[in-house]
Amino acid sequence: MSRAPRIVSLVPSLTELLFELDLGEQLVGRTGFCIHPRESVRAVPKVGGTKDVDIEAVLALEPTHLVVNVDENEKPTVDRLARNIEHIVVTHPLTAHDNLALYAQFGQTFDRVAQAARLAKRMQAAIDRARARQWAPLDALYLIWKSPWMTVSNETYISDMLAQVGLKTIAPESTRRYPEIDWQDFPPSQADLVLFSSEPYRFRDHDAREFATEHGLAAHRCLTIDGEISSWYGPRAIGGLDALVRLRESIDAVIAAAETPRR
Repeated sequence: MSRAPRIVSLVPSLTELLFELDLGEQLVGRTGFCIHPRESVRAVPKVGGTKDVDIEAVLALEPTHLVVNVDENEKPTVDRLARNIEHIVVTHPLTAHDNLALYAQFGQTFDRVAQAARLAKRMQAAIDRARARQWAPLDALYLIWKSPWMTVSNETYISDMLAQVGLKTIAPESTRRYPEIDWQDFPPSQADLVLFSSEPYRFRDHDAREFATEHGLAAHRCLTIDGEISSWYGPRAIGGLDALVRLRESIDAVIAAAETPRR
């Protein structure tokens, strides 16, 4: 790379990846949702959100590279910015394994091949640890929004991350990757677990308890989950997989205790 890049990232997971690859000094703009690494990212100017990007603020930073994601960012916004920014780095990981290609892509683009290779080695080890276990399959309904209620299809990155620990996502039939739910047509009782994500909607424990009561479900089958461990790709996916292993172990222990007859 002939000159140091000036990078604007519109994706929280990828902002963290840039720092992990020692590119923090080249990052000149990020969204307000780019919160990791917490201390370092504070010095980087904000340019709006992932969906409501301040185009003029981005262009004022004179970036050479714009980092985007197919799901996170609006295509018309990216197309508008592409008229003035030379390099658009488009990403769309759909599986845990896709992180390996993601690291390689950034390593090649930003001349960080060695750092990317080290990260890939750690990610592969995390995948191997999760897959080494014999998980009994459980059907999971993963909720990301309410009013309207929304979930994830099995074609999403979240779905594949959960699958690494034997959690199979279920969803209404839809062409959408994030379909809405009508509880009359798709009762939550058909799921072994209902998982309430902390993002993008910030579900809390009381939401899970109230939902269980409303739908007549056992409380131990309605649980909150840290959305970062299942939806963030990049370096956070490594710890995310290990956290999912621990979560699954906890789920199995709670289900076993709840279903063991008392003497």
